[in-house]
Amino acid sequence: MQIRSSLLVLTAGLILAGCRKPNDTAPSAPKRFRGSIGISVLTETNPFFKVIAQSMAEEAAKYGYEVISASGENDVARQQNQVKDFIVNKVSAIALSPCDSKAIGPVIVEANRAGIPVFTMDIACLAPEAKVISHIATDNYGGGRLAAQAMIEGLGGRGKVAIIDYPEVESVIQRTRGFEDEIAEANKRPGVSIEIVAKLPGGGARDGGRKAAQDLLQSHPDMNGIFAINDPSALGARVAIEEARRADQVVIIGFDGQPDGKQAIKEGKIYADPIQFPEEIGRKTVQAIMRHFNGEELDPQILIRTVLYRKADAEKDPTVK
Repeated sequence: MQIRSSLLVLTAGLILAGCRKPNDTAPSAPKRFRGSIGISVLTETNPFFKVIAQSMAEEAAKYGYEVISASGENDVARQQNQVKDFIVNKVSAIALSPCDSKAIGPVIVEANRAGIPVFTMDIACLAPEAKVISHIATDNYGGGRLAAQAMIEGLGGRGKVAIIDYPEVESVIQRTRGFEDEIAEANKRPGVSIEIVAKLPGGGARDGGRKAAQDLLQSHPDMNGIFAINDPSALGARVAIEEARRADQVVIIGFDGQPDGKQAIKEGKIYADPIQFPEEIGRKTVQAIMRHFNGEELDPQILIRTVLYRKADAEKDPTVK
């Protein structure tokens, strides 16, 4: 009788196992703590970098790593000290969005000497002496070309435009170069005549974008287009052209696709943005770090494409009011 009871239990267990769906799995145990990843972003005042940091923390937790997050706030000396703290704390890896693509080099060399792998995200290091395992970023050059295409479209192929720049960081250098190259090529086509009349720094911030746009409106009163290298700069430029009562005369192209940028596109304040995907940058950075830990050879850069986002897209976007 006891043998028969055991057989019944075994049979019931087999039936239950056979009925279980292929993706049904028992709750997995929490990942054991394996180490820390130190990250320092350009600034936390820009939501783009907050999303990268949050995405990295969520992805790293899946592998048993914690993220120690810091922000340089556009100050490379501050960021250098943060990296030195990461080295002292013997983190497993470091990921940076450099505040200055060249000046960050010496502290990356310090991390190299300490045997800590360094990765960059969104903004690359341009210091030749520094070793970076891989750079994970938006295809900023391609995004710059998309911004130029949107400008040509918004102006109907003719006009005078200016760039609100941020030349200290590599990602913006790529965006600006892409914009300029696309305009130069487009000008060879019949019916296209776009002149880039000026390029002013705006620091990647609203106040800087507003000030740069004010100066541009004074020095080039016939200007009718502005390419601002991120959404804060574009939104600052919009304030300036509204103050000058030229809101209907100047086409603004931004870059990023932040929530307030998308809202401005829906309201017709910005014509279009090449949009980025910061969540994907964060996830892929952590995945690259894990692949490196596993001994894989990584590409020196991992690029994520941009997509042009116009008013029609904003009107269909459920995340925009």
